[in-house]
Amino acid sequence: MEGGNRGLFDYGPPGTALQTNIGDAWRKHFVLEENILELNCTTLPPEPVLKTSGHVDKFADWMCKDPVKGEYLRADHLVESVLESRLSRGLNGPYKDSPKLEEAGASEYHNTLAKIDNYDGPELRELIKRLDVRNPDGNGEVNPPTPFNLMFKSTIGPSAAAPVYLRPETAQGQFLNFKKLLGYNQGAMPFASASVGKAYRNEILPRSGLLRVREFLMAEIEHYAVESSIVDNETLGYFLGRVMLFLLKIGLLTSYGWIECVGCADRSAFDLTVHSAYSGSPLVVKEVLSEPVRVEEWQAVLEKKLVGPRFKSDAKAILTSVEALDQTALEQLATQLTEKSSTFVELTSDLLAISKVTRTSNTREYSPNVIEPSFGIDRILYSLLEQVYWHRPHDAARAFRSVQVFSLPLAVAPTKVLIVPLSAQPQFMPIAHKLSARLRSLGISNNIDSSSASIGKRYARNDEPGTPLGITVDFDTLADGSLTLRDRDSMNQLRGSEDEVIQAVKNPAEGIESWEEISRRLQPSQTAMRT
Repeated sequence: MEGGNRGLFDYGPPGTALQTNIGDAWRKHFVLEENILELNCTTLPPEPVLKTSGHVDKFADWMCKDPVKGEYLRADHLVESVLESRLSRGLNGPYKDSPKLEEAGASEYHNTLAKIDNYDGPELRELIKRLDVRNPDGNGEVNPPTPFNLMFKSTIGPSAAAPVYLRPETAQGQFLNFKKLLGYNQGAMPFASASVGKAYRNEILPRSGLLRVREFLMAEIEHYAVESSIVDNETLGYFLGRVMLFLLKIGLLTSYGWIECVGCADRSAFDLTVHSAYSGSPLVVKEVLSEPVRVEEWQAVLEKKLVGPRFKSDAKAILTSVEALDQTALEQLATQLTEKSSTFVELTSDLLAISKVTRTSNTREYSPNVIEPSFGIDRILYSLLEQVYWHRPHDAARAFRSVQVFSLPLAVAPTKVLIVPLSAQPQFMPIAHKLSARLRSLGISNNIDSSSASIGKRYARNDEPGTPLGITVDFDTLADGSLTLRDRDSMNQLRGSEDEVIQAVKNPAEGIESWEEISRRLQPSQTAMRT
């Protein structure tokens, strides 16, 4: 009504229900079945969090500007679209129609496209110049690429003194809560945390519907493993398998092309390590060993009696800095003190002694390595809709027009059941409302269509939004209480008692039974019209 911005979308009732159902299926498949600890973290982390993680300095895309049109373009997408266009013209017609293809060679174009996600700014600048890449809209030259940070920045409070950002991912909130999560899990390893929520990225040029947007729903898991070798092999492989099973469960196939809906990253111990270093609060696991072990480590001893008088008010800061040094830093400083008698903070060897000592320990401390399966719920939703959409052909014999159908699985469909009274006669409606209430009490969403249209038309218009099942209340229902159950995709109909039909709806919704299995225990409908 009042305008809008690209890359921001509202979901209506069916879309909201579909998104919610995908999220619920995700929680059941991962959080419940894997016993994962779920968090709900703030979407406004303070600047130091994202500064420490590297997002403030490095979370950027390379951007070009068309100075004539004033249009901003993402550099890698610009190169990609231009090269693909040239290849298409060259491969589908004479090469003279695509002179740039002759100059560079098709093989170079293919090699460039295969590595397009890996080029940095200077490399993209060189490609744009050498291959004469221009804005397809007007063929204008573009300026050299410049970095553009993808985070939305804001401030907290009336003084605007504390900068914050809308989070670009849910992961950082999980890492900051690692110590509390470990305690909640009674110190047991390995374990995983998860978070579902909105994330924000100020995309240069949102496009392709829900595939590249500025506000989106993420579902992320951080699995904290004990050793890096387990992360690289067992854990990563396990989650890849679980991810595939989840996507198949909700009906995802492959037909659009290459769209990244899920990423499984090995984040090693980077995030926990950098947040530990910045905060001074170690995000580590302390494991009690079954048998004591002898540990050789570097140890720093600061001569406080000498440091205090010499550095006065700076002494406390020096002490804090020395205590925060890890083993790698201590080893480097030990070498410097031996060779130069001092290090960059001008602590001479009489003030600071670093030596390697051996001690007996009943525990060991380590920063766990992390595997991160990250799900773009909106991308999954978009891909699912694209893949399950089809047309039921026109049926002249029964005067059925061509019908658009979304074959959404029962587990995620916005409305799972359509209840259709045979007509608007008063005796059918109490049964329909009672059936609707009973289904809702089981968590099964449904609608009643009591319009004057034929049953066939009512079913057809509910096939379009993807309602998987239909129940008909007819004159036989009045006589013996039986109901007709219709399958959306096959249009086959079965007959059973109210309890049997409700069970036949409930079981597939819970993944217990398929339509084929139900067809073997319920009788085909003899009285209802096959629609």
